[in-house]
Amino acid sequence: MARPSMEIPDGYCPKDPILVRPSSPTPRHTIYLSNLDDQPFLRFSIKYVYVYRRSVAAEALAASLGKALVEYYPLAGRLVRSPEGGREKLVVNCNAQGAVFAEAHSILTADEFLRGAARPNRSWRKLLYEPTDEERSFIDVPPLLVQVTYLSCGGMILCTAISHCLCDAIGTANFLHAWALLTAKPSAAVPVAAVHDRRLLKPREPPRIEFPHPEFSSQTQECYSIFQLLLSQPLTPVSITFTAAQILHLKKQCVPSLKCTSFEALAWHVWRAWVKALDPPPALRVKLLFSVNVRRRLRPELPGGYFGNAFVMACAETFAAELSGSSARGGIMLVQAAKEGVRDGQVRSVVDLLEERWTRPDLSASLVISPWTKLGLEEVDFGEGRPLHMGPMTSEIYCLFLPVVGDLHAFTLLVSVPQGIAERFHHCCLIQQPDENYINREM
Repeated sequence: MARPSMEIPDGYCPKDPILVRPSSPTPRHTIYLSNLDDQPFLRFSIKYVYVYRRSVAAEALAASLGKALVEYYPLAGRLVRSPEGGREKLVVNCNAQGAVFAEAHSILTADEFLRGAARPNRSWRKLLYEPTDEERSFIDVPPLLVQVTYLSCGGMILCTAISHCLCDAIGTANFLHAWALLTAKPSAAVPVAAVHDRRLLKPREPPRIEFPHPEFSSQTQECYSIFQLLLSQPLTPVSITFTAAQILHLKKQCVPSLKCTSFEALAWHVWRAWVKALDPPPALRVKLLFSVNVRRRLRPELPGGYFGNAFVMACAETFAAELSGSSARGGIMLVQAAKEGVRDGQVRSVVDLLEERWTRPDLSASLVISPWTKLGLEEVDFGEGRPLHMGPMTSEIYCLFLPVVGDLHAFTLLVSVPQGIAERFHHCCLIQQPDENYINREM
């Protein structure tokens, strides 16, 4: 049976939130945001929830945050509008105004939270500072919000909200590891020097759109929209953990004619399950959009420590009927072809496209997957041990592949689907091995 979702009780805040400023002088200037940063669909904050068995004093966390903000000083600035190119473009005013840091206390214990941690719900919002009325719009919210909630068992829940316009998951991981290291070892040096110059991804003059970009092309000829279906129905989060053995079983279905990564195999499998559960018209063209890190795909490569968004959306597409009946080999080849198409020229073409058309990805019949695995997010240690849990604050229609604490080779899937198809989606995700008739599941 599914475990109940954890309802977070009201907490107590002993003091008002504070602004943590960089502990040393930082550059005061305006940072240009690239077209990959300033996309309309990235105007939100990446929200992480960390649960720890033992806590760290708020004063120590705030002090080390100030040190980390010396290296990652744009997070202490503010987003501002800068009219450019006929539209309002965002830039970062690096004014060292500071990150918001809040402290709270709760009767909750770490074990109580963990019992329902697989399925986020609205009550989890109590774990993160709520912006004031003057900060309700995305642009007005400070780029970094932090809240530490001390638990009755002696543990803590640490939540962060980091503006996606400033950085991607790799950038957030670098920042969190730097902050954690400076908490555990105050005299340590930041392990990765942050690179804040986004001009490395400026559009060409004149812009040249040299490749097709199905990730942005809407299917105007189609009258059926999965996206509108999802928005019109009550949704429920589905969380499924795939073990290393189950993923290996998927990959073996292609051997020896095709080698693939765990992500490629699982992305095809989940995409197919999602389409089969939704049961759209057989002739509908369905898409899989997934983020691809381009730091080493560009020529020249981006420097190590590049803090900005450096990913594009790869796109695999086919007809719903063909995907539902596809073999592992055929489906995984679609994912591989989409990923292999992400090269320097294609990325530059995306940047130029966004210069000419400030557009969003096509979500009409698309599953979007964002992998949070292989980034070390589950290893962020503030000096009192690694987290018991790491994950997002909310579950959305966008699919996350999450790391499993303590198991480098397992993945947890988290996505929200219509309540009426949740059981069918789970069934379609089952991976039956010859000697195994189970899947780890939290729904």
